[in-house]
Amino acid sequence: MRRIAFLLTALTALLATAQTHYEGTIAVGGKAGASFSRVNFNPTVQQVMLPGMTAGVMFRYIEEKNFGLVAELNMTQRGWKEAFEESDYSYNHRFTYLELPIMTHIFFGNQRIKGFFNLGPEINVMLGDGIKSNFSYPDAASLDYFINDTRHIEQMTMKVNNKFDYGICGGAGMEININPKHSLLLEGRFYYGLTDVFPNHKTDIFSSSNSMTVTVTLGYFYRLK
Repeated sequence: MRRIAFLLTALTALLATAQTHYEGTIAVGGKAGASFSRVNFNPTVQQVMLPGMTAGVMFRYIEEKNFGLVAELNMTQRGWKEAFEESDYSYNHRFTYLELPIMTHIFFGNQRIKGFFNLGPEINVMLGDGIKSNFSYPDAASLDYFINDTRHIEQMTMKVNNKFDYGICGGAGMEININPKHSLLLEGRFYYGLTDVFPNHKTDIFSSSNSMTVTVTLGYFYRLK
């Protein structure tokens, strides 16, 4: 009888736990920060990370404990900056994207401070691009620095071939709840593009030219529900 009573008690507890429903939440907010990007050229192009800006709006829906969904609409600067050793030359090609990441949101912690991970796909549309240089890059082949160097220079004058991009993004961060309605968050995120910016046919110089970007942002959420 005791065993039966124990089993019934355990079963009741399990059923009660299974029927416990986590109260869902909805929050909206904004974010801003810095981006650091490069283009993954193949063959390799000598470059360093190009600093830029990112800003946007966020929507978060949490239905289950420790699990939710985050969608954002951001404006982000990407591109690359050429590396010139022992030279005062400067060249960068900057792209401005409208990006839409939709990510799984996994969080842990207490009511005051939470850690979180975001991971999911992202689609992007290039709104514009611009080149900044302190030399006549269309004539780079005639300059002594490039004549004596084996580096690729064709990318400096190439036109963007694909203004649509998609890829995978993932990040981690910390959220501080100021009160039940307001919270601040800090996040670092990495994006890897799966689309080439420039032509990649067999007759083209580069077989790949996809974007890689790191962003660091400070955000704010207001809880609606």
